[in-house]
Amino acid sequence: MSGASNDGYGQYPPQQPGDHQQQPPYPDQAYDNAAPVAPGHAADHGRKKKRQYAASAFDVGVGGNVVAGGQPVPGAAPYGAPAAVPAYGGYPAQPEVQPAAYGAQPAQPYGQPAAVGGYQAPDPYYPSAGAVPAPGGVAGLTAGFQGMNLGAGAPGGIPQQQPQQLPPQARAGPLNQLYPTDLLNQPFNVSELDLPPPPIILPPNASVTPSPDANCLPKYVRSTLNAVPTTHSLLKKSKLPFSLVIQPYAALHDLDDPVPVVQDQVISRCRRCRSYINPFVTFLDHGHRWRCNMCNLTNDVPQAFDWDAAAQKSVDRWQRHELNHAVVEFVAPQEYMVRPPQPLVYLFLFDVSYASVSSGLLATAARTIEASLDRIPNADRRTRLGFMAVDSSLHYFSVPKDTDENGETSMLVVSDLDEPFLPVPGELLVPLTESRRSIENFLTKLPKMFEHNQDNGSCMGSALRAGDKLISPLGGKLVVLSASLPNVGHGKLTMREDKKLLGTSKEGSLLQTAATFYKSFAVECSKNQVSIDMFLFSSQYQDVASLSNLPRYTGGQTWFYPGWNAGRAEDAIKFASEFRDYLSSEIGLEAVLRVRATTGLRMSTFYGNFFTRSSDLCAFPAFPRDQCYVVEVAIDENLTKDVVCMQTAVLHTTCNGERRIRVMTLALPTTTNLADVYASADQAAITTYYTHKAVERALGSGLDSARDLLQKTITDLLQTFKKELAGGSMGGGLQFPSNLRGLPALFLGLMKHVGLRKSAQIPSDLRSAALCLLSTLPVPLLMQYIYPRLYSLHDMPDNAGIPDPETSQIVLPPPLNLSSEKFVPYGLYLIDDGQTQFLWVGREAVPQLLVDVFDVADRTQLQVGKATLKELDNDFNERVRAVIQKSRDHKSKGVGSIIVPHLYIVREDGEPSLKLWAQTLLVEDRADQGLSYVQWMGSLREKVVQ
Repeated sequence: MSGASNDGYGQYPPQQPGDHQQQPPYPDQAYDNAAPVAPGHAADHGRKKKRQYAASAFDVGVGGNVVAGGQPVPGAAPYGAPAAVPAYGGYPAQPEVQPAAYGAQPAQPYGQPAAVGGYQAPDPYYPSAGAVPAPGGVAGLTAGFQGMNLGAGAPGGIPQQQPQQLPPQARAGPLNQLYPTDLLNQPFNVSELDLPPPPIILPPNASVTPSPDANCLPKYVRSTLNAVPTTHSLLKKSKLPFSLVIQPYAALHDLDDPVPVVQDQVISRCRRCRSYINPFVTFLDHGHRWRCNMCNLTNDVPQAFDWDAAAQKSVDRWQRHELNHAVVEFVAPQEYMVRPPQPLVYLFLFDVSYASVSSGLLATAARTIEASLDRIPNADRRTRLGFMAVDSSLHYFSVPKDTDENGETSMLVVSDLDEPFLPVPGELLVPLTESRRSIENFLTKLPKMFEHNQDNGSCMGSALRAGDKLISPLGGKLVVLSASLPNVGHGKLTMREDKKLLGTSKEGSLLQTAATFYKSFAVECSKNQVSIDMFLFSSQYQDVASLSNLPRYTGGQTWFYPGWNAGRAEDAIKFASEFRDYLSSEIGLEAVLRVRATTGLRMSTFYGNFFTRSSDLCAFPAFPRDQCYVVEVAIDENLTKDVVCMQTAVLHTTCNGERRIRVMTLALPTTTNLADVYASADQAAITTYYTHKAVERALGSGLDSARDLLQKTITDLLQTFKKELAGGSMGGGLQFPSNLRGLPALFLGLMKHVGLRKSAQIPSDLRSAALCLLSTLPVPLLMQYIYPRLYSLHDMPDNAGIPDPETSQIVLPPPLNLSSEKFVPYGLYLIDDGQTQFLWVGREAVPQLLVDVFDVADRTQLQVGKATLKELDNDFNERVRAVIQKSRDHKSKGVGSIIVPHLYIVREDGEPSLKLWAQTLLVEDRADQGLSYVQWMGSLREKVVQ
């Protein structure tokens, strides 16, 4: 691979031949993979020259894509050229202490956006326009720090904060160095959110093999701290949280993110703490014994560890996956099973009330399932499907096998909702393989059976109880498709939305469950290995706050489609495409997750959609591929080792009936130095932890309390940094480490998020659905949901919107900070929070741009609202569509997701409510009850400086 694809700051080490291919966590973000294109020479690949959509808007260094600070940095290496000094935020390269286990350092200094296209990299500290550009390389860093008023002779007399060094014997080599930055004079740039976390610098030979995959990649497990304080008091003093963000799967399908599998069923575990053998154990006694890196107990190496029973020959243990890879999957032997592996079971609960039939939900859902039967995992041919319909009665369907003569599906109606019984013993859950034709026939006829249904009742609570009774002997998934409020039978709900409460301190009551049934029933389901997923479509109030408890405690998810109607092609296509991906996704069954750690560390609190079965065991009837989990770590005893390890194990049954254990081992260095702790803190992981805390606080104590938590946290961190590490004096600035520079912007984005912001205009269903996403989204998608992406399209560089010649990935324009200051009236912009996309058309957009992108000459003819962009036969339309599509690409971000965002076209002088909705995503602007970024930083400064 050439330098261009591996030297970007978002990259992990290049693959060696024979290495297990791991996806880099964010391989295609922004310009990471951009090929050098000289400003004057577009990589046009034989395309037409770009049209002028506004005077000079395409000139390099003009408009929304101008280099931050207004001037390129002379002397900086062009993108893709190797850096003169491999440095990380100015962290000097430490070849002698940096083990190969985690791979090469990123070439870009931390806190500095990567160079884009053929443009030079912006100055890392964003000087104001007219400032003298800093030299590149190390000299540039030195000059940058001199310009930060940190020198001894600087105004205010602030002594420059040198990273404190421990005596040499205290640790093997220096950890990440601390680089303070002034948040007011060197503002945060959005491209910093694409930087990887500060590197994990372990002592030499910390792992038993020199494998580059010996330590866990951040896409699976990332820690809020990549250097762990040795004592509880030091952690408390830092005010930083210590927690892990765990996402065991990086794709919906194993093929998209393969992990090495240990097939021989030889599983070596510590006798005392039950940790799995991993790259950080120590071998003793000529390799016959191994010492556990968690509890220090010495264990025997199994005899079969060096022997391949299948081939009847000895093998080289140093080639074994579990000693070379931090993430492995073991095929489990018999003793890991309480019962034979369960088959995959889906029981579909269709709402067939008037609301569902008239909106087209029943027909669309039935058609999508029918079209997806080949995609439902069924490798072991044991997958079973069942169907129930729900209005004010329960309708069971007995589907015959294909071999049955005169086999017709029969409908059995049960009207007793208090004690619903199973009308027949068999044929309600049918094997997909043996009843394929009958299932297809049934799904084709289902919409016709209820097309004239006028019943407005929904006994969904009773249906759920009946469904649980039906599948609990096997376990499986209840898939609920509902367009109305459950208003009869068990778990009956009433319309409780009260507009007078919105925006007041009593709003929190609307976010809590209205009936105890939903939580207690969900816990019951979890014990029966039954997971529940909710697809909610009501155009009226649906009480998402109550219904979302079902997925929350059973490892499921809540998907919300407000005002959905199949008559709008965009609505039908979005749901059908998401539901299809949902049905094809590989899930784990009857899973449990446990995290073990080095003596002295304890897992104290768990966040996410599951049921905590004992103090440290999380139970998942079904294990999804598109959620992450947060575990808070407590330091109970002083840590004496140089390195601590945390090992996550997920025991599960795969879709094809194999019992497996996925094991992920993360090793982190320890430190007694507060500066090291701050220099190695990961802002994305910290934000994820506080997002889960804020959601918990919002559901428990109300929205004001959640926002206060965030405000207090960021203030405490800034005060602690000022007092402990910035010498106590601020000199009018607001100092913080460069690796945490995005935290204030992310916290502001979280406080202004639809799930948490103070407003009397947000329906509680919308808020509850947003809180569900905030507490489950994987890190890259969560960061985008909190601080959306903004791209300027009318003046995007020549290589944006076309495939990069080396990686074949579409290149995105550089992202911009979320402020209306970045907008020009003749511009075209994409705002994307991962759930919704807005294509913003300026009020002075030139007719040629409108013709090229939308095929209309006059702006007033432009259809605003939910839309699909037309395919037109011109270069610019193709590139705009490519950028919109690429921005939706989850795989390139190293995550699995079924979400296909709606695209809304917004005219600056068009529909006011739509424009207002798009503007709520501009986090750095002032909103009705929210501060602008400048005001927010000013208020933080006042609190910190007093």
